[in-house]
Amino acid sequence: MIGRLNHVAIAVPDLEAATATYQEQLGAEVSAPQHLPEHGVTVVFISLPNTKVELLYPLGEDSPISAFLAKNPKGGMHHLCYEVDDIIAARDQLVETGARVLGSGEPKIGAHGNPVLFLHPADFSGTLLELEQVPQSTAA
Repeated sequence: MIGRLNHVAIAVPDLEAATATYQEQLGAEVSAPQHLPEHGVTVVFISLPNTKVELLYPLGEDSPISAFLAKNPKGGMHHLCYEVDDIIAARDQLVETGARVLGSGEPKIGAHGNPVLFLHPADFSGTLLELEQVPQSTAA
């Protein structure tokens, strides 16, 4: 069901500093910040040869990242994102096996313009998972 690892997301308390670290110290290619009000975050993507790293920063006080940073003031790994061919079929199969989908259970459009869902971390060894439906031409 799951395809390749799309990205590893890291919540950061200072987006500019984190971006500079990846750019200046690690020599990484870094995207411009992208505001995603529907998800309550601002994101920056770090391009790597085999995947991406997503830096997450809260967009407003109601952001789920604000709560994460309150518990983890220095930031830290927030979630893993896996690609799927059909997000509805993946959701339905996971729900049938007892997995819990967060939110309404309906996909939202993510930072890459594709449908995404999040799965409860308690069902996956304490790790929040994101599923992203990718067009067939880019899926691995």
